[in-house]
Amino acid sequence: MGSTHLRRTAALAVAIGTFILIAAASASAAEVTRDEYREQLEPICKANTQANERIFAGARAEVRQGKLKKPAAAFAKASRALKSALGEIEAVPRPVADEARLTVWFGLVGKEAELFATAGKKLKVGDKVGAEHVVTKLTQNANKANVEVLPFGFRYCRLEPAKFT
Repeated sequence: MGSTHLRRTAALAVAIGTFILIAAASASAAEVTRDEYREQLEPICKANTQANERIFAGARAEVRQGKLKKPAAAFAKASRALKSALGEIEAVPRPVADEARLTVWFGLVGKEAELFATAGKKLKVGDKVGAEHVVTKLTQNANKANVEVLPFGFRYCRLEPAKFT
């Protein structure tokens, strides 16, 4: 009876080992490529870009005219939209080899959302010059973010604050 128990234990160990190997092989076979990753992200980014086009419609002209209330609200709304898009993007499985690069990019996109909020706060209190300084930081931050993900060939996931501000 002892040897039967030993054989069953050995058979169970082999079955578990085989299962682990199959699971590991499936995981590596299912790894996401840069092209697949880009294809999954671009619709999320496109929706955010289109939202920003609506959010910032006419904002630049209002700032020039000294009307800062609506542009302030636009920056705050754009910040929330970008944070939401970032949450969706972070949930998408990513290429393992690009994990570090994408972690840096996520941080820079989050910083972009913070800068949008800061610009909105500056405009809300009438600090047009302060908001302009923040917009300069937005552009610098966007450039850093875009360099990080250059290998992906993004179209809509490129940060282009000058397009809206």
